[in-house]
Amino acid sequence: MSMISLAHVTTAFELPGYRLTRNHGVVRGIVVRSRSIIGTIGASLQTLVGGNISLYTELCEKAREDAFRIMLAHGAELGANALVGVRYDANEIAPGVTEVLAYGTAVTVEPVAVGG
Repeated sequence: MSMISLAHVTTAFELPGYRLTRNHGVVRGIVVRSRSIIGTIGASLQTLVGGNISLYTELCEKAREDAFRIMLAHGAELGANALVGVRYDANEIAPGVTEVLAYGTAVTVEPVAVGG
């Protein structure tokens, strides 16, 4: 299965230098994460000191990365070679349990001919 190049993923609705030839539809990657009791205790200790709470930052970054990779795979499954209009969303679905959603539009693009 082919992968979608990170160079062909954008939050914009067009990809400079390419023309959209096919719209495959909306794709998404969903991850649901919970905080471990150890992580919660560690993060609580970090809040006492102030500043960046690195345990939560790492948890959020990992959840976003996983959702992003699932979205890329979903687009590739549909035969797309690019994703446009990519966004993230997150919702707490229960205390300590968060859903992270990455979504966008899977498209096929081809390079625009230079001078034509």
